Formats: sequence, C-alpha cells, structure tokens
Amino acid sequence: MLSTLLVLAEATGHTTAAHGEAAAGGITKIFTDFGISTPFFIAQAVNFAIVAAILWYFAFKPVLSTIDERNKQIEQGLKDAAESKAQLSATKEEIVKTLYKAQADATLVIEAARKTAKELADREAQTATVHANELITKAQQSIQLEHKKMLEETRGELARLVVATTQAVLAKELSDLDRSRFNEAAARELSKV
Repeated sequence: MLSTLLVLAEATGHTTAAHGEAAAGGITKIFTDFGISTPFFIAQAVNFAIVAAILWYFAFKPVLSTIDERNKQIEQGLKDAAESKAQLSATKEEIVKTLYKAQADATLVIEAARKTAKELADREAQTATVHANELITKAQQSIQLEHKKMLEETRGELARLVVATTQAVLAKELSDLDRSRFNEAAARELSKV
C-alpha cells in the first residue's frame, strides 16, 4: 500500500526521486525484516476494513443506537419519576389540606350540633316547665272548684239538717209563722258561712 502511495506521489511530482527511493527502501526493509508480504498485507488491510465496516453497520451502530435509545428512555424515566414525585408531593399536600379543612368543617358541624341540641333541650325544658305550670294551675283551679262545690254541698246539707233538726225540735212548740221566720233566719245565717 505504501508502495502504491509512493507511485502516486511520483506521478504527481511532489517528491524527489531520492526521497522516494529511501522511503520505498525503508518500508520494503521493514516488510522483509518482519516477513510481511505486500500483497498479503494489502489483502489483510482490505479484509480488516470490510470486517470493520460490517461490524460498524451491523453490530456497533445498532448497539450504539440501542444504547442511545436506552439512555433517552432512562432520562425520560428519571424525568417522569421526578414529575411523579412532584405530583405525589403536591397530592400529599392537597390531601393534608383537605383533611385539615374536613377536620375544621367537622368541628364546626359538631359545635353547631351541640349548640342546636342545647337550644332544643332548653326550649323543651321551658315548654315542659310551662306545661307543668299549666297543669299545676289547672289542678289548683280544679281543687278550688271542688272545694267550693263541696262547701256549697256541705252548707246545703248542713242547712237542711239544721232546718230538719230545728223543725223536729220546734215543731211542737212553734207556730207555722214562727217556724217560717226561724227557717228564713237560719238560711240567711248559713248562707253567710
């Protein structure tokens, strides 16, 4: 290959003849010292280039593209994980706020229920007191009416008994006129009692 390059260089005229011979001689000497044949070396170099190209296109390039794709997926996964973590944090904060608000609302509802229950109990106690007072007043009125009725009945009975007793005692000694005056006076006295 080097000899081919030397031939091309001579054809273009860039190198001097002495320089070309020294370079060709040096390369040829290295090849002969190491036991390398030029056509075999060129064939090996071409084979290496073909294998390297095949490996590049069919092995390294797909592997590198797969690695790049996986790196992108990993970066996207990390980005998604960070977003999920942020969303989770925001959701936790929202849940905590909601719980605090619900607790505050529940406290207000409980306070309102207690207040309403107390007002209802007070109102019912007042209603019961008023009803009991009404019953007591009605009972007292009924007792007074019964007392008056009993007194009137007792007075009437007493008057009847007094008149009957007086008539029995005085029936023999009083005249009819005296008896009727006496009965009227006794009735007036009894009605005052």
